[in-house]
Amino acid sequence: MSSKVALVTGSSRGIGKKIALELAKEGYNIVINYNRSKTAAQETAAEIEKLGVKALTVKANVGQPEKIKEMFVQIDETFGRLDILVSNAASGVLRHVMDLEESHWDWTMNINSKALLFLAQEAAKRMEKVGGGKIVSISSLGSIRYLKNYTTVGVSKAAIEALTRYLAVELADRNIIVNAVSGGAVDTDALKHFPNRDELLEDAKKNTPAGRMVEPEDLVNSVMFLLSDHASMIRGQTIIVDGGRSLLV
Repeated sequence: MSSKVALVTGSSRGIGKKIALELAKEGYNIVINYNRSKTAAQETAAEIEKLGVKALTVKANVGQPEKIKEMFVQIDETFGRLDILVSNAASGVLRHVMDLEESHWDWTMNINSKALLFLAQEAAKRMEKVGGGKIVSISSLGSIRYLKNYTTVGVSKAAIEALTRYLAVELADRNIIVNAVSGGAVDTDALKHFPNRDELLEDAKKNTPAGRMVEPEDLVNSVMFLLSDHASMIRGQTIIVDGGRSLLV
């Protein structure tokens, strides 16, 4: 098929869904990846297809490399190509460092950072066949600064940013561009799981130099910029989208 294809992991809802919809508006066929939210994924697919493109929903826990391979088999069978990967799916155990167990560490690292490596490997094989592609992953400020109860997630996001740099160099000769976007506190469903959610939101509202907290659209716009030809010479970078909050103590 000649129509370009984009895979957005964790795209049944939230920021992933918004990114998928924007890519659909640009004419991309969309692969919607989800793990639990089947109904939401189907609803997202319906919205996408109303925009005149095709949507494929695939249930896969991206923390498991074998599930990633199975997902790409479905992509091959349906579309026969891949041009864009947005590694957005995320999870994590939010606890004090002394309360963390091995299972908490493994779960978070697998879904948030190990997934990027094996998604990128499979994506690169398909992108190379069509002359190149673009990969963007989603990080957060917890990768570079302390956030309460955020140990496992923060470390996994730091790994994403480091892996982004390595992927950018080692996939460059295949004409594959790799970057990341790191967002400040955004009031999404994911933030509802934070025990200190109200504290984070209040801080973002009061202490962001831009005068307002980050909205989902701010992250989506930055991802879309990195996926455009305007950003072709930006490689291996993590673009911080926080209204300047990280510049302050």
